[in-house]
Amino acid sequence: MGRELTEQELHNLAMNIVGHELEANGFEFMAINSELRKNPQYVCLKEKILHFIVVRNVEFPMNPRDYDQELMQTVKDHAEKFEAKTYFAGVGLSNAANQELPLFLDEEYIVDYQGLIEI
Repeated sequence: MGRELTEQELHNLAMNIVGHELEANGFEFMAINSELRKNPQYVCLKEKILHFIVVRNVEFPMNPRDYDQELMQTVKDHAEKFEAKTYFAGVGLSNAANQELPLFLDEEYIVDYQGLIEI
C-alpha cells in the first residue's frame, strides 16, 4: 500500500480535474492559486467576462455540490468589484477499492465532479 495523499496533494488533484475542464471549455487562465485556503483558485476569462472559481476537494461521503455559503458570499462580494462571475467547483475524491479508506499515491480513485455551480 502506498503513501496516503496529503491535504495539499488532494487539493492539487481536484484543481487539475477542474482545470482540465475549464481549458476544454475555452476558459483563459488569468491567475491560478493552489495554496490551501487562498481563494479563488482560478481567475479565468471567457467571452470577455471574468470568472472567479473556488475549487474544493470534498471527502466521501460528503456531497461535492454542498459548499460553505459564507465563504462563497465573501468571494462573490470580491468578484463583483471586478464585474466577475463566481463559481464553486466541488470535487469528490474517494478510494476506488474502498470509499471508506483515504486516497493513496499511485492507487485508483473515483471522481465525483458535476461541473461548476454559479453562485
